[in-house]
Amino acid sequence: MAQVEHSVRTPVQKASLIVGAVFLLVGIAGFIPGVTTNYDLLEFAGHQSGAMLLGVFNVSILHNLVHLAFGVAGVAMARTAGGARAFLIGGGVVYLILWIYGLLIDATSDANFVPVNDADNWLHLVLAIGMIGLGVALGRGLTRRP
Repeated sequence: MAQVEHSVRTPVQKASLIVGAVFLLVGIAGFIPGVTTNYDLLEFAGHQSGAMLLGVFNVSILHNLVHLAFGVAGVAMARTAGGARAFLIGGGVVYLILWIYGLLIDATSDANFVPVNDADNWLHLVLAIGMIGLGVALGRGLTRRP
């Protein structure tokens, strides 16, 4: 009788899968009228997009596509513990940069191409802290050899 091999995911891989799945759900939700208010004002990019995910977070088609790309990356990189750790820490750094960028730009300028609002900015900070924290805490010991 053939033995079925079950792969056991590490905690960092599970975290990457969960974070990736959440990003996929958020990216999809950004394209659903009702979940995204003012859906008729959804633009490809730019601060003129009046669509609001859950009525709070400013979104555009580009913003939703970025969420979907992060989701795909999180799920794909969860195949290995090292990849999962890299996704969480690297993605967290990207969100930290987005938070700083969002604080520095004028929300009504062309620099706000994603677009982001105050709620997005603070969510980006929470994501940065959470993703980096998960990557560091759950990825400890991955590079050490027994």
